[in-house]
Amino acid sequence: MKIYSLFTILALTLLFSCSSNNNSEEFINKTKGRYLYNSNEILEVYFEENELYLKWRGAEKIKPLRVDENSFFVKEMNEKIQFSENPADKKQYINLVPKEDTISLKYNYRKLTSEEKIPSEYLANNEFDKAFEGFLLIKNKDSLDPTLNENDLNSFGYRELRDENFERAVNIFKINVALHPESANVYDSLGEAYAKSGDTLQAIENYEKSLSLDSGNQGAKRQLDKLNKVDK
Repeated sequence: MKIYSLFTILALTLLFSCSSNNNSEEFINKTKGRYLYNSNEILEVYFEENELYLKWRGAEKIKPLRVDENSFFVKEMNEKIQFSENPADKKQYINLVPKEDTISLKYNYRKLTSEEKIPSEYLANNEFDKAFEGFLLIKNKDSLDPTLNENDLNSFGYRELRDENFERAVNIFKINVALHPESANVYDSLGEAYAKSGDTLQAIENYEKSLSLDSGNQGAKRQLDKLNKVDK
């Protein structure tokens, strides 16, 4: 990626500081909202006292530098962005402005309707069936989509398990199993969640499935020995 020079950033900062706070009501109403940054991530645009801000990747108040009437430089992204309507679908988009004049403008991040949600939002609301449906749509569209990463979802499930949110952990691991049915690791994780939640039979079933996919899983074997003794 081409890096903006210090001179460019300073020039943009100066331009921003000299510009007036001139976001029109029409621009605000058209622009504010949630944009689909990737299949399972949101970039939110909002306004305070007529000033434009972004929420993105845990940062709650990113203030872009105004370049012109419809363009802003976002240093956290190292990108210049524009807002426009795509004539193909009549929807509002955030566009990344190409760093070279020979590259045509693309419509990168579509503005979502108020009803649209991404899988992680369904997970946050304990709507696990809808979360799975969302992940499945992503998988059907692109099975290599990075938001389907098995390890990321597993890590999320283990955070819930460490916090003793057993039901949430089980449901998250169940989604991972459904998305990655040939992975021994996801069954192992689900077995552990069931064991810690007190469901011995389901724990045994999932540890056995993990072993059927990976006979060398010594951890699953040890857990099965313990659980089978308890179950007798």
